[in-house]
Amino acid sequence: MIRDVAVVGAGIVGAACADALSRKGLSVAIYDGSTPGGGATAAGMGHIVAMDDSEAQFTLTRYSQGLWDRLVPELPAQIEFERRGTLWVAADEEEMGAGIAKQQWYAARGVSTEWLDAAALPDAEPNLRAGLAGGLLVRGDSVIYAPCAARWLLDRAIARGAEFHSSTVATVAALREKAVVVACGTASGQLVPDIAVRPRKGHLAITDRYPDFVRHQLVELGYLKSAHGHDAESVAFNVQPRWTGQVLVGSSRQYDTETPEVEHRMLARMLGRAVEYMPRLAALSVIRTWTGFRAATPDSLPLIGPHPEIERVWLATGHEGLGITTSLATGELIAASILGHAAGIPIEPYLPARFAHG
Repeated sequence: MIRDVAVVGAGIVGAACADALSRKGLSVAIYDGSTPGGGATAAGMGHIVAMDDSEAQFTLTRYSQGLWDRLVPELPAQIEFERRGTLWVAADEEEMGAGIAKQQWYAARGVSTEWLDAAALPDAEPNLRAGLAGGLLVRGDSVIYAPCAARWLLDRAIARGAEFHSSTVATVAALREKAVVVACGTASGQLVPDIAVRPRKGHLAITDRYPDFVRHQLVELGYLKSAHGHDAESVAFNVQPRWTGQVLVGSSRQYDTETPEVEHRMLARMLGRAVEYMPRLAALSVIRTWTGFRAATPDSLPLIGPHPEIERVWLATGHEGLGITTSLATGELIAASILGHAAGIPIEPYLPARFAHG
């Protein structure tokens, strides 16, 4: 039986595409030679967040965040969904100004926030260092355990008749399905050469269990400059509480390296940055460190939609650090594009054609 759509990749983006396509009545085959929910999905932090680096990024993340919120009553416990909120921390007066500007930007787009001054920060996060200028609390942001979320989305598609093939795909031409969705992150370029995706390595560390040590997703207000700049290397303070009571510590970004080994130089920089904001972190026991590769694009927006030159191929890649947040929106956009339907938001800012040669 020739299926309507082949989805290559069973990370959270591929799983979300399979879920959306099968929900729309299309027959789906999913191909992945590794564990579903592995790769960048397993390496990420699991933050579901509305981001404001650009209007297009905000639109995509906010739309997808709403899709996640509507799924909450159905999510099984192992996905570990928690409405933790994000606290964007200002180290000084300059960053405080950036935080106030961010608050006004969010307010204009209907996102509820609260500004915490220096006196209020210790009540919200007792382990932050003294002397910080304040922080912007976005209560609607959430945390999930992404590998289980990907598996759950994949299982929903399979329950509707989708087939999972535990195999790699050498070429798109080898697939017989009527449409092919390439959703395999940094490996997408192996199937579709010359697409605007580069691997960007990141390190993470997780501690033993210290319940209530961290209460919110904590991010320094300088994070966006680090995350979406194009320096070869950068680190930023980004700490997340886990359902288990563990503390997940990030984040680092590196271009021009493709080795998966933990680099102790970068790990030390990342942990050092975290300790600058939370000195008591230095006393916690780190039990595991690892790396992953984000699929990054030049404009920090993903590639979602039909390939501009190759018939029957759609791309769903290039999400960098926002694949978990934007997975559900990506699935909806891909399904609408393949079926020729209108989607919940315009697809134009994310179309791969914006990087077409010539």
